[in-house]
Amino acid sequence: MGSISLKSLSITAGVPLFSNLDLVIQDGDRVGLVAGNGMGKTTLLRAIAGTLEPTSGDVVRSRGLKIGYVEQDVPDALRPMTLRDAVLDALPVADRDSDSWRADVVLDEFETPDEMRARPVSALSGGWQRLMLLMRVWVGQPDALLLDEPTNHLDLEKIFQLESWMNEVAKGVPILIASHDRDFLDAVTNRTLFLRPETSRYFALPYTAARKALEEGDTADAAKLERELKDAKQLRKQAAKLTNIGINSGSDLLTVKAKQLKDRAAKIEASATAVHKERSGEIRLGNSGTHAKVLLAIEDVSVTTPAGDMLFRIDKLHVLQGDRIVLLGRNGTGKSQLVRMIHRAMTGTSVAGIKVTPSVVLGYTDQDLSNLPQAATPSDIVAKFKVGDQRARALLAGAGFAVEKQERPIAKLSFGQKARLGLLALRLTEPNFYLMDEPTNHVDIPGQEKLESEIHEHGATCLLVSHDRRFVRNIGTRYLQIVGKRLREVEGSEGFFGEMAGV
Repeated sequence: MGSISLKSLSITAGVPLFSNLDLVIQDGDRVGLVAGNGMGKTTLLRAIAGTLEPTSGDVVRSRGLKIGYVEQDVPDALRPMTLRDAVLDALPVADRDSDSWRADVVLDEFETPDEMRARPVSALSGGWQRLMLLMRVWVGQPDALLLDEPTNHLDLEKIFQLESWMNEVAKGVPILIASHDRDFLDAVTNRTLFLRPETSRYFALPYTAARKALEEGDTADAAKLERELKDAKQLRKQAAKLTNIGINSGSDLLTVKAKQLKDRAAKIEASATAVHKERSGEIRLGNSGTHAKVLLAIEDVSVTTPAGDMLFRIDKLHVLQGDRIVLLGRNGTGKSQLVRMIHRAMTGTSVAGIKVTPSVVLGYTDQDLSNLPQAATPSDIVAKFKVGDQRARALLAGAGFAVEKQERPIAKLSFGQKARLGLLALRLTEPNFYLMDEPTNHVDIPGQEKLESEIHEHGATCLLVSHDRRFVRNIGTRYLQIVGKRLREVEGSEGFFGEMAGV
């Protein structure tokens, strides 16, 4: 099919995003692209797609190679169209009548229900909108694919479906995938590129194995740097001694030798490789504490759709201090509806059958980040917590917001920046109960790992919904699954994951 070659590729946007990147992507390569939010993943994809000029270096594509680039945002022009028409619209105008069957084939490949095909794009869920963007690219029969966060907004069933599609239907097509979903990367990649400002690292391994190799390499680099700097320090000490002796004795020879030692030390210091440090915004949580044992009690409650249709029942559920409960269920079974009901009960609305301990301080985040008004700025959000101007600036900087971004409207922030701002607001609430619906959406891998460690370290009580399998495994202590219109406690998450994968 062809190949894509990156030759000494560098892009600087105020600061270097990556430098002197050399890489060849060819048939059969499934490359996971890993970096923190704002560290150049989307920029690199755009450079390869040809929509952005690199600062230096070249992107060389095989003659006639057709690259399909699946971005994150849905163009406004597509929103009034039906799903089928949006896919058909990706074909050349002259071919739409004769080749309309190709749109139907692609819709079939993604197991699109008939009623979904006639639905306006604006009325589709975030997950179906993501798949629509992929279908639009795939109908054009590309020779290579660039995917930017393809699993965002997908439920677990659709993630497994996407994995199967990539490993079966798109098998052999070279693919570069920017993703924060660790299990997804392990399932669909055979190579990993860790994008870094100084020296990016590339391994012919899927994510988890590559991450281990990366950490081993970083440890070796740190040890080497320590040795080199120690040697340079010793040379400078020797040079200082020789200089003193030379001055006191009037020996020009010793002075010349001292200078040679200093030059050697300077050369070692200049060539020493600095150890890479992730420049990802810090995530911190807390636990304001409570003496109550039972924080939430739910008995004889029916969870319904907004129209009043029955979804499932809860006979009895007590959430104890320290519980980390993961809510499992197929898409549309009512997980988010339950989260909304609990949110209403915890924010002062009486909900029959739900009792909240008075000492509960709620920390809430949903997948739409509805607690962040789009016209407000990050500074506005932090100011609500009355921490003072200097402290507010420091908190925002720690969360990855440079000074110039602190006054930017939230509507103009990236998805990753919005997610980090939402988690900062969560921290400043000083909750003792975390209610989270897809908290890792748009959060980079370092951020996910920090969120996991913070929940563990602070003994946080939480009830959450997540499609991120690695996050669920690392966090959950109790698992509740919606089965046959009942909420039932199950031993773990693996049975549900197997069910979604069709195993």
